[in-house]
Amino acid sequence: MSPRTLYSRLALAEMVTWTLLILGMIGKYGFGLDWATSIGGGIHGFVFLCYAVTTVAVWIDKKWPAGTGVLGVASAVIPYATYPFERWVDRRGLLEGPWRLGPDGEPARSLPEKVVAFALRSPVLAALVTLVLVAIVFSLLLLAGPPTEWFA
Repeated sequence: MSPRTLYSRLALAEMVTWTLLILGMIGKYGFGLDWATSIGGGIHGFVFLCYAVTTVAVWIDKKWPAGTGVLGVASAVIPYATYPFERWVDRRGLLEGPWRLGPDGEPARSLPEKVVAFALRSPVLAALVTLVLVAIVFSLLLLAGPPTEWFA
């Protein structure tokens, strides 16, 4: 899967899960359905983490400027901002071509490039490791409780 296709799909998925989270919040605070945010929030949280990991991988692979990469990760925090961000980087040509660090690509030089190159050259193992890491972070965040209660 090309960087453009993967990034476009995840940006759209992140945007859709914002809708699920917002609907869950409406259900919880408008209709007293406490379980509603658990479902929408859980799905959104998982997709958010996947989007963030993918943004960093594309940032490293495509050699985005630091500001572009930070803006990409930050776009996940603002409701519905991931898709406009993805369209913006695509129009600028920052998602063009195959993976630079893929199996037939350039050799990796830095540690971040080596991690991305490993992921692209061993996708099944990398997907499993990524899913486990995202699941661990996701579980830790669930244990921490809602963000509104972290500093209460």
